[in-house]
Amino acid sequence: MAKPAPRIGSRRNGRIGLRKSARRIPKGVIHVQASFNNTIVTVTDVRGRVISWSSAGTCGFKGTRRGTPFAAQTAAGNAIRTVVDQGMQRAEVIIKGPGLGRDAALRAIRRSGVILSFIRDVTPMPHNGCRPPKKRRV
Repeated sequence: MAKPAPRIGSRRNGRIGLRKSARRIPKGVIHVQASFNNTIVTVTDVRGRVISWSSAGTCGFKGTRRGTPFAAQTAAGNAIRTVVDQGMQRAEVIIKGPGLGRDAALRAIRRSGVILSFIRDVTPMPHNGCRPPKKRRV
């Protein structure tokens, strides 16, 4: 008779949920990517490892409502709530994209109580690169 395969996530290994709860992060980086259709907020530590993330779509907004400022504010609040519980006090904010949720997400981050050391805008700007698509005729 064949031996049962060892379960990778068994309790005997003793590592279930250990890493998530034990990590204390005093300083982090909050990345806000605001497109016209959605806003994604990712919280990382200083080395770039993702701690928490949220988007307007995961908060329950569907379709065109994902691009609204209120959806971005909700997404930013959800992403930051978990890291504040883990002890984050200071953060740097990196904003990318032209969407409506840029300012609303930044407002939600400011209201969360995390001290912001700086805010950087890294939106990619073409120096007359590719030819843009033709204008829409409605």
